[in-house]
Amino acid sequence: MIYVGISACLLGQKVRYDGGHKASTFCQHQLGKHVEYLPLCPEVGIGMSVPRPTIRLVGDVERPRAVVQKTGEDVTARLAEFADIRTAQLDKLSGYILCAKSPSCGMERVRVYAEDSNANQKEGMGIFAARLRALYPSLPMEEDGRLNDPLLRENFVLRLYVYHEWKSLPRPIQKADLYAFHARHKLTLLAHDQPTYRSLGRELAECDVVSESFCSHYIQRLMSALSRPASRRDHTNVLQHIQGYFSKNLNDVQRQELTDIILQYRAGEQPLAAPLTLVQSYLKQYPDEYLASQSYLRPYPTDLKLRYGL
Repeated sequence: MIYVGISACLLGQKVRYDGGHKASTFCQHQLGKHVEYLPLCPEVGIGMSVPRPTIRLVGDVERPRAVVQKTGEDVTARLAEFADIRTAQLDKLSGYILCAKSPSCGMERVRVYAEDSNANQKEGMGIFAARLRALYPSLPMEEDGRLNDPLLRENFVLRLYVYHEWKSLPRPIQKADLYAFHARHKLTLLAHDQPTYRSLGRELAECDVVSESFCSHYIQRLMSALSRPASRRDHTNVLQHIQGYFSKNLNDVQRQELTDIILQYRAGEQPLAAPLTLVQSYLKQYPDEYLASQSYLRPYPTDLKLRYGL
């Protein structure tokens, strides 16, 4: 089972400061079919009521304080510590979906106010979200609003499944298992960051034994590389690389058909799903064990239909 942390309001729980919620259709009814959620509301978790006075971030953008507007109470430490006391649950997560703009859960562009003023900068990060990132630097994190963007939605789910596979590797991780993991995600990583693929491959080859510190380094670099959504040009390069695996099997008509649909995708005339569907068809006709093992071809459940918008 894939476990995903989520701001409780995104699942329809009425825990917001005004007694309302921010239910996400995608989280509840699409992704929710494939994952088990851990819904949390840090503000309720530290004992605040529903409804409740609003909190806002105050002071230094890099190290803001969370202050209750009505009373001036500083709840910064309590919101950060909420993550620490929940580590037994957070440790099993493969991703986290946060509520945008929240002074506790916002991942980016949260308002940080000047002391005793309404002047503010949209450059902050929620206190709980910041502590979560510090504790789990490789954990895929995304905000509900950003998930409305097809490219960012696909990218988050891709990272979620890669990280879940990483967490499922037998511990301690052996070099052979890490090699297999790296090889399986070759095309996925090539689509996002070719230099990182080659660099990590060299580092792995030079290791006699993969230490815990190396594994931490590896997964942080991998997840950082994958966090950059792949462009049409990136995907086109990978698709043309895949085409080479069929060079000896396809006849002239088939070869031209695959070339044409890849170029149509590159020009924005077809979604990514179109050339990949044809590739899957040829793979059934001309099996290739290595190519079939690549996560790039099926990175997540197809019923999520994420590649129809790319």
